[in-house]
Amino acid sequence: MTSFHIWPFLRHNPIPLLALLGLLASGVLHWGLAMPASAEWLSLAVLVMGGAPLVWHTLSGLRRGIFAADIIAALAIITAVIMGEYFAGLVIVLMQSGGEALERYALRRASSTLEQLLARAPRVALRKRETGLESIDVAEVQVGDVLVVRPGDLIPVDGTLVSTQATIDESALTGEPLAASKRAGDQVMSGSVNVGSACEMVAIHRSSESQYAKMVELVRAAQDDKPPIQRLADRYAIWFTPLTLLMSAFGWLITQDPRTALAVLVVATPCPLILATPIAIIGGINRAARAGIIVKGGAAIEQVGQARHIVFDKTGTLTLGAPTVDRVLPLNGVPTDAILRQAGAIEQLSSHVLGRTLAEAAQAQSGALPLPDHFQEVTGRGVEGDLDGRHIIIGSHRFLRERLPNAVSMVAEAQDGRLHMPGTIATLVAINQQLVGAVVFRDQLRPGVPALIARLRRLGIQQIVMLTGDSSENAQTIAREAGIDQVQAGLLPEGKVAALQALKQNGEGVIMVGDGINDAPALATATVGIAMGAHGTAISAEAADIVLLVDDITKVADAVATGQRTLHIARQSIYVGLGLSFALMVVASLGLIPPAIGALCQEVVDGAVILNALRAR
Repeated sequence: MTSFHIWPFLRHNPIPLLALLGLLASGVLHWGLAMPASAEWLSLAVLVMGGAPLVWHTLSGLRRGIFAADIIAALAIITAVIMGEYFAGLVIVLMQSGGEALERYALRRASSTLEQLLARAPRVALRKRETGLESIDVAEVQVGDVLVVRPGDLIPVDGTLVSTQATIDESALTGEPLAASKRAGDQVMSGSVNVGSACEMVAIHRSSESQYAKMVELVRAAQDDKPPIQRLADRYAIWFTPLTLLMSAFGWLITQDPRTALAVLVVATPCPLILATPIAIIGGINRAARAGIIVKGGAAIEQVGQARHIVFDKTGTLTLGAPTVDRVLPLNGVPTDAILRQAGAIEQLSSHVLGRTLAEAAQAQSGALPLPDHFQEVTGRGVEGDLDGRHIIIGSHRFLRERLPNAVSMVAEAQDGRLHMPGTIATLVAINQQLVGAVVFRDQLRPGVPALIARLRRLGIQQIVMLTGDSSENAQTIAREAGIDQVQAGLLPEGKVAALQALKQNGEGVIMVGDGINDAPALATATVGIAMGAHGTAISAEAADIVLLVDDITKVADAVATGQRTLHIARQSIYVGLGLSFALMVVASLGLIPPAIGALCQEVVDGAVILNALRAR
């Protein structure tokens, strides 16, 4: 929705085209060919064909209790047909249908969130039998079944780990980038991925009751429960429509001429309401698109401009979403650059995310790295190998304690405060049986986050909250750096949804900003969901109302500012348009403006409104 193409627009919205052609053809017949009778019949035919659907749509809305801005236009069309003022009626049909078409264009939104979630859902499971393994549909898994999960496979259902240890990537559910090390007896959740060796588990829930199925249901419920959006125009129609009817009756009583009532209806036809909002919204959407912000519909840009609460996911949203080398701690006098280079050379062959990160940091510092000999990896725990005649061991405290128990415990006591700061994870490095240092990893805060939080507060955002599946200690550390004072940690997707529902209870709009699959239910639940589309998941982008195409979290403030500016211009156009329309209503109620001239006067007002609304671009 970054550009507007007139012919596809008219092809999908034939009534404005029909009304425009009818006006042109009747004008040619009346003034060009001196055939006024034919012009009248043509105008009547086009007015009935174009006006009937609009009137029917308005009446259907009234039966459902929808009090919309279209009522005056419908009354004016009916009265124009009855009184033979076909030209005035056609002008109203053109403006009414054109405004509705623009609004449909601005409000269009399509999402395949549920389809994408379901496509990723676990499909099969390997069940262990005495005769061997059998592949079954995940729906056939029963509580108590022993399942085998191969490397790279999805965990099919919620279960308890039987194997001694396993390395599980739970980022789809918790958003946290580091794989979790699980031991026998720990719970594993459906939808997470086995990134280590093959393991065994016992099913504790059926597929329909497991964590991934709950997340799909959360998205479905959130989309179904979202209330219909009341158009900005309809909020003003609640008082403008009764005022117009009173003025119309007043004019009829003064002049005793039914054409006066029609003239009031014609000049009061709320084209400023019908046109100002969609034109301003389309302009705002295009303005956002030029900044790399894709807004999926007019409702989203209205609501992001009205919202006063904003909620951020942590990992991948406020932070980079992947661990980086924070610092190298030297021990026993070995230089930091030597530690990083030798550890990075060994980790080149590692399959672990921390190993790859360490290797990349070493390459950035030292350039090309030599390949190690006799490389070995214990999945999820550590690696070792030979380099330049030295035997190097890299891994967790537990991994090195098995090989160097005295050295590791001594260093752990001395350096505990430096190695175990909140939000960090440390990998120890040993060379030739001597502990020489530690590499500390951390998920870094994105550049510009503190400035973003400060700008959001200047824009009038009253409450800023961080929701995360990470531990409270890590979450508080990131929140302090970002300048956020409200944090809820340790949340699964349903926890984030519950937190958003609590924030929405006050009736004010809530923005949710996230990037992962686990954020999809929260993005769908929020009044406006904003997804980090550059490196986020396709599912989160589909669940959101706004997608940031550039990997720049500060664009969130740009989206809010664009929404606020768009609403300001739309309201300004409405106020000016309704003010001018009311002035014309007063004049028309005195019998000084015939219906046809009133229609032309209304078009002048429409032109002024349109020009002002176009400033939103």
